[in-house]
Amino acid sequence: MKTILITGAAGFLGSHLTKDLISEGHRVIGVDNLSTGKMSNIEGLLKNDNFVFIQENASSEEWLLLNSLSDVREIYHLASPASPKYYQSAPLETIAINTIGTMHMLELARRTGAKMLFTSTSEAYGDPDVHPQPEHYRGNVNTWGPRACYDEAKRLGEVFCYEYFHKFQVDVRVARIFNTYSAGLRSDDGRVISNFVEQALTGKDLTVYGNGMQTRSFCYADDTIRGLKLMMEKESASGEIINIGNPTEYTILELAERVNQITGGNCRITFHPLPVDDPKQRRPIIDKAKNLLGWEPVINLDEGLRRMIQVYRSANREEDR
Repeated sequence: MKTILITGAAGFLGSHLTKDLISEGHRVIGVDNLSTGKMSNIEGLLKNDNFVFIQENASSEEWLLLNSLSDVREIYHLASPASPKYYQSAPLETIAINTIGTMHMLELARRTGAKMLFTSTSEAYGDPDVHPQPEHYRGNVNTWGPRACYDEAKRLGEVFCYEYFHKFQVDVRVARIFNTYSAGLRSDDGRVISNFVEQALTGKDLTVYGNGMQTRSFCYADDTIRGLKLMMEKESASGEIINIGNPTEYTILELAERVNQITGGNCRITFHPLPVDDPKQRRPIIDKAKNLLGWEPVINLDEGLRRMIQVYRSANREEDR
């Protein structure tokens, strides 16, 4: 049994990962300040002897001196708002968790000898002028705009990881995660898939920003979590940045039409102004993940949407009772 620390443990991916690792017999210390995470995501774990929850911010220092952290062998640093809706409403906190918080986790890894995985983002590529995106592409990011608090903070978090790896030999790995979704994504998250599914199931218009021709690649959460666990497990991932995402690309308009089809609805699609700095295209090259991890996604968009829609539909029925 390993002791594993997960920041952002009550969030979308963090709670999924926490449950997986506990089911495998590990002890998990979960940290979350509940700014975007929800206790309902982990309430079923609170009586589990292999789970300890600490309600703290990873960018604060006090809790890092707890004796219980001395046995930590792996650190997954997932804490951060990930939806524009949330990180743009808390820009300074978003910057802090991805920079100061990342440095704190690296210091903890240095002190305990733990391995660490930092979840960065495809937003590190900005609005890319290289398509699809390999890990060596340096990106096209605007530092003076409403998305910079997230994507630039993640990029600086990667720099911290680089320095600790080279200066202190901390065993760190960086995952650049592309759009991830599943039934666990909260319906008010504000990201495109949760928006469309919630709108379709409640008979509202599907709101497309821009002309709908911008593209994204959508990876089901089970595949993303499997990729993160392999990155932690494989020594070949040490000191590497690796794209974790689905390389199949869809336009936003295609996504809206698929959601309409799978929900059995016929919602009207409406068009609205594109947000500032919204990327026009996004698709990962995952050759590195295939070669170093033996990983690639196995759940296609239609299957993932069916799973997600089924759970959302059941939740809406429960609310109506």
